[in-house]
This record gives sequence, structure tokens and C-alpha cells, in this order.
Amino acid sequence: MDKFFNPESIAVVGASNTPFNLAATICGITTYMKYSGNVYAVNRKGEAVHGCPGYTTVMDIPGNVDLAVILISAKQVPTVVRQCGEKGIKHLIIESAGFSEGGPDGQSMQEEINGYISRYGMRLMGPNCLGILNTHNRFCCFYGIIPGKYDTGFATTGSISYIIQSGGIGALILDSFQKDMVTVSKMASIGNKSDIDESDIIDYYNGDASTEVIGMYLENVQNGRKLMNTAMKVKKPLLAFKVGRTSEGSQAAASHTAGMANNDAVFECACRQSGIIRLKSISELHSLPKIFASMPLLRGRRIAVMTNSGAFGGIAADLIVESGMEMTRLSPETQAKLDKTGQLFNVKNPVDLGPAMAKQTFLDIFDILLSAEEVDGLLPVPNVWQDVVIEAILDLVEMCRKYGKPAAIYVPNAIDRILQIREKYRIPLFESLEEATRALAVSYQQFRFLKKKERFHERNIRKGDFEKTESPVGV
Repeated sequence: MDKFFNPESIAVVGASNTPFNLAATICGITTYMKYSGNVYAVNRKGEAVHGCPGYTTVMDIPGNVDLAVILISAKQVPTVVRQCGEKGIKHLIIESAGFSEGGPDGQSMQEEINGYISRYGMRLMGPNCLGILNTHNRFCCFYGIIPGKYDTGFATTGSISYIIQSGGIGALILDSFQKDMVTVSKMASIGNKSDIDESDIIDYYNGDASTEVIGMYLENVQNGRKLMNTAMKVKKPLLAFKVGRTSEGSQAAASHTAGMANNDAVFECACRQSGIIRLKSISELHSLPKIFASMPLLRGRRIAVMTNSGAFGGIAADLIVESGMEMTRLSPETQAKLDKTGQLFNVKNPVDLGPAMAKQTFLDIFDILLSAEEVDGLLPVPNVWQDVVIEAILDLVEMCRKYGKPAAIYVPNAIDRILQIREKYRIPLFESLEEATRALAVSYQQFRFLKKKERFHERNIRKGDFEKTESPVGV
């Protein structure tokens, strides 16, 4: 699997100098990114493309080729796949569309391709996919990428890795991370999943040292038991957004990547049983991972709110209770300590600072709340109208690590202001109070999933080989 993400030599089949040639953009982005591997263009004229030497077939390329990226008309693909097998290329990405998602003729071609994959012992990603991105070695074979558009994502390597069935979702994630404090580590677009599926990539990410959080956008699950058994082995946060909650959504998914979106109630149950955090909106794919990458896990339901606006304290209290967590009751000892920090409007939860602006006041309150036995996590809601607040929030991030308790930070300012602060100071700010509350909820969900997985593995160790045990629920 590693050769998909770290190939030393790549053949881009279909890349030419014809105007608007999509495969040529792959040669263009690898050249622009100064990818260290050898990249070859394969086209009828055997012409070089964006500095990549050209050949008429993969058979003509000298030496070994680790990966073939194929972007040509669907009818031509089976022949090229056979040639790749004869050449000894073991890893293929078919980005061309028009296979099982396109009707009987496409299904027939995909079956022919599957036969070659089996005969030559190859692994296939796709067809009908976008390819692979790896920020750590500056490898990208996404077609259509404009050089310079995602430089920020490659400049700072990330820790969030994705599995997607839609190129559009990948573009949304990359765009969204350009003004965030976390970014992508790796991304795999799996398309029709003729061979490699989400479980295979999850397993790879689970062993990848640069991946801390795994995110998924799925349109169908073809092997539910495999997914559940794989998920149960993963200790990293595993977040999934799946389309097809309605019959109309299922039909749309089937026309896109050739798979029925399955029974949504069964998928929901499978997520709960196997430790997959199911996301409520597509934006959560890029908004929630930062709570895992920047903060300890939430180990209990008891949340303390700190704000300098009474209105937001009340709003936060509603959201916390609605999310299934608790507004903790601060002990008399904790309230007495808070009362000594300054002229607070309220020392009960939510703690209301009013207009207090001294940095030390903020730090004292953070320290008192984080050290309190009755507090499991914080929801700070300070308005940033002075730089001193930013300085205090920067210190808060370190204090959270010290105490092993998370804070989901929201500053009630305009979105532009939030993005500016987050990008400049690398602070894990959320863009709404609802988003911050949801982050705490999924952090606690992950903590409970880990405990459940530990118990599950302990039982199976006593029973014998984990691989031979039943998944926690039949799917």
C-alpha cells in the first residue's frame, strides 16, 4: 500500500500537450512541487509533458515503474491495464470515469480490468477517482490541480489523513484548511472501490506515524463486516460523513460512484458498535479534527464555560446540555478561588468576567477551572477585542496539555477576524459556538470508544485470535 503514497517512479498514462488535457495537469503539479521521484508521460506521440519524459506505451519506459496513473477514455483503459501487468507495474490508479457507474458497458469493462488485476497480482485504486496526495513528500496525482493554489497545505505538513469518494469533497477540505491551524497529511480518493476500499486505507493510516486523525467521506459501504473489524483495531479518531440518509441521496450516490448507499440505520448502528464517529455535516470533516490534533481527549461530561459576555454564557449552557454533556456545578472551594481573581460578574458556571482585561486574570481563571476536580473540560468564549486575550488563549493551549483536559475555544467575533487570528497565531479556534460544543462532544465520544475497544480486545485476547472473532454486530 505504501507505494501508492511514496512511489519512486510514476507513469502518467494519457498526459499530452493537447490543450486542456487533464492528465497533463498531473505532470504539471508533480513538476511544480519538485517531486523527487521519476515521472513519465505516456501518450501516442511519446512527447515530454511539463518536463516529464514521454513514451508511447508503459512497455517502453526503461526500468521499474512503481505506480501507473491512468486518465484516458474508458474504452482504452483495459488494454493499458493489461500492459501494466505485463510490464510488472503493481500499483494502479484509474482516474478515468465511465465504468460500473455508467451502466452495463462500463460494468463489463470494469470486470475485464478486475480480471487483469487478479491475473497479474496488482492493486487498483478507483476507477473513477482523483488519486493520491501526500504532503510529507510533496506527491500529488490529483488531476486539475492548479500550481500554486494549495502551496500553504504543502508548506506545513499536516496530521489529518482522509479517505474520500469525491474529488469535490477533497477540494473543499484543502480549501478550508488554508486558514486553519491543522492541515492534511494524506488524502486518498477511492472512487468506485473496485479493489482497494476504505478499510484498506484505514488500515494503512492506522500504521502511519504522520497520521493522527482519520476522516472519511463515503457514498457506500460494500463490505460492512470488514469495515467494522478494521475500525475496531484503530485507536486514532475515525470520523465519517456518509451520504444517503434518504432514498434520493442513495440514488444520487449510486449514479456517482456505482454503489448503493446501503441502509442508513444499519450504518449508524455499525458506527456506534465499531467506534466510528459519525459526522452530522460535511463541514465537520475539516472543522472537528483540530480538537484531536491540539487537545487531550475529554474524559467526562462536566464542562465549565468562561466568557466575558453573559449572553454567550447562556447560549453555551443550552448547547452543552443539548449535546448530552453537563454544565458542571462548581464547588464552593472553586468559586471562592474564582472570587479572588477580580471583579467577576459571576463565579458560578458559566463564569462571567465582564469587561475584565488583565491577562493574569484570564490565566488565573483558566488554571482554577482546569485544576478543579469537578471540571472535565472547558468551553472558553472570550471576545477578542484586545491582544491580551490572544496571549491568554495561547497560554491556555499549553495549560490544557499540562492538566490533560481539553478546551474548545470560540471567540464571538466576525468570521474574518476568527480566521485571521487562527491563521496568524496557530490557535485552535472554532468558527461557531455550535462547532466548539460539538467538538467537545466528539472528543468525549472518542474517549468512550477507546475504552470500549480496550474491553473488546481484552475479551478477544482471552478467547484467542482476534482475526477469527465475530465483529461486535453483524452487518
